[in-house]
Amino acid sequence: MTSTRHGKRLGFFTRLLDEAEAGERYRLAAEQIAHAEAFGFDSAWIAQHHFHADEGGLPAPTVFLAHVAARTSRIRLGTGVITLPMENPIRVAEDTAVLDLLSKGRLEIGFGTGGTRESFEAFGIDSDKRGDVYASHLKTVRDAWAGRDLAAGNRLYPAAPQLLDRVWLATFSATGAKLAGESGDGLMLSRTQPRAAENPDATLWDLQNPMIDAYLSALPAGRAPRILGSRSVFIADDRKEALRLAEIGLTRVAKRFAEAGHRIVGSSVQDLIRALDSHVGTPEDVIASLKADTALARATDLVFQVHSVDPPHRSILRSIELAATEVAPALGWAPAQTEHLAAAQ
Repeated sequence: MTSTRHGKRLGFFTRLLDEAEAGERYRLAAEQIAHAEAFGFDSAWIAQHHFHADEGGLPAPTVFLAHVAARTSRIRLGTGVITLPMENPIRVAEDTAVLDLLSKGRLEIGFGTGGTRESFEAFGIDSDKRGDVYASHLKTVRDAWAGRDLAAGNRLYPAAPQLLDRVWLATFSATGAKLAGESGDGLMLSRTQPRAAENPDATLWDLQNPMIDAYLSALPAGRAPRILGSRSVFIADDRKEALRLAEIGLTRVAKRFAEAGHRIVGSSVQDLIRALDSHVGTPEDVIASLKADTALARATDLVFQVHSVDPPHRSILRSIELAATEVAPALGWAPAQTEHLAAAQ
C-alpha cells in the first residue's frame, strides 16, 4: 500500500493498556496497529515502561515492533519513547539497526529520560542524574549508528547511519525543545503535561506553543521541522456512549492521581476530560475540540491515542476508523488510498 497523502501525517499511539493479561495486551495492540495501517495511518507508536503494568505493560519495544513489522507492510513503526538512561546504549543501537532492516526501513526512534523514580533504582541508576546519563547514552547511540569507533576498534554491525535522521526527542520544556531543534531531531509533544502551581488553568497549547517556538528558532537552516503532537482522542458514533466509557477510564486515572498527591478540580466527566486534556465524543465533537488546539495545528504529525479513556478493544478499532475517515481529514490529513478506505468512501 502506497500513501498518496500530502501535508500532515497521522499516527496511532498505544501504551498497551487493554484490560487483559500481558500476552493478550500484545495481541490486541498488534491488531490495532494492523487496523490503523488498513485505514491509511502513516505511523504507529508504542511506549516503553518497566515494571508498572498500569502505566503501560511493554518493557521491550523493539521486540514488540519486530513482531508488528512481520504482520504489516507500510505503516512506520515508532518508539514513543525508549527510556534511554535505563538501557545499554550499544544494545539500543544494535537492536534498532536490526529492527530497521527487518521492517525494511520503517523505524522511527523516539527517546526520553523516563519518569518513574523506582524504575531507575531497580536498574542501579540515580534518578537525579538521569539527565547526564541520558545525554551520554544518546551520544553513544548516535556514534554507533554513524559507524564511529566505540572501543578497541569496534564498530556497530549492521551499520545504520540512516537512523540518524529518524530521531525524535520527547520533552516537557522549551529548553528541551531547543536542544531537539539544535540537533535537527524531531520534537515529541506529550498528550498532557503538568501545570505550574502559579498557572493551573493553562491550556495544553499555552504550554506547548513556546516549546514549538524554541524548537523552530533553533532548527538548522534547511532542516525540515518534525513536530509530533500526541493527543488523547476517543471517538465514537454515539456521544452518550463515548462519555460513558470516558467516565469509567478517566475516573480510574483521577483516582491514581489523587493517591499520588495530585489534585483534579471537579469530578464530572467533563471536568475529567478537561483536566486530563482529552478529546471525547462524536467525530464532530472531537474535530471541534482539536481545532481549538493551536499547538496541534502546528504539528507535522498528528498522533492519536485512546489513553487515558482506555475503552474496550472493539471501541478502539472503531475510534481508529473514525479518526481516519472523518476527524483527521478535517485537520489537514489526506489518507493513503487503501481497500478499507475505498470501501468507506
